[in-house]
Amino acid sequence: MIALVLVGVLVVVVGGCACVVWASRGGPRWVRAVASVTLAAGELVRGSERNRRQRERRRLNRSGSGSD
Repeated sequence: MIALVLVGVLVVVVGGCACVVWASRGGPRWVRAVASVTLAAGELVRGSERNRRQRERRRLNRSGSGSD
């Protein structure tokens, strides 16, 4: 069951990436819409990863266990 979910997620991700490439070459309106959603989702993921790293860095600095 979990493999089926992972395959589904993979199909959605690859489809979104294909739409980004197609939209950059001037695809139809629906492709540009899917590409915009894909790029926005990528920005959200990057932003959350950046925030997670900053929180981890602050936690390490407060505990005093940074590398010397």
